[in-house]
Amino acid sequence: MLVKDIMKPRVKTISPFASVREAMLLMRQHGIKSLVVDKGNEHDAYGIVTYNNILKTIVAEEGDIDLLNVYDICQKPALIVSRELDVKHVARLMVNMDIHRILVTNANELVGIITMTDIVGGILELVERD
Repeated sequence: MLVKDIMKPRVKTISPFASVREAMLLMRQHGIKSLVVDKGNEHDAYGIVTYNNILKTIVAEEGDIDLLNVYDICQKPALIVSRELDVKHVARLMVNMDIHRILVTNANELVGIITMTDIVGGILELVERD
């Protein structure tokens, strides 16, 4: 099974200069737990902002969600994999690095996201077919 077979192709993105409040509202509006942070230019890297990043900022660092930008709290560069990669390698990477979501690219352009939930769901579908 390849990444492209189970990834989610619809990804919500946000500007690195958006406020943390804007990111939180966008996540809530779409019922998602992460946003992809857009590249600044073609040679830049994608980033990712998650609930975890936001909680660390608000609770641990007492950050102001209106004064901080997404760029201040996101993980950048985000970990990316090719859509042509075998899922078993992505699963191993996620487990070894304790990562729950990885961006998927094709020719350095964002095409989706894959999560642990996607991988487990893909495995369950295979088991149910057998």
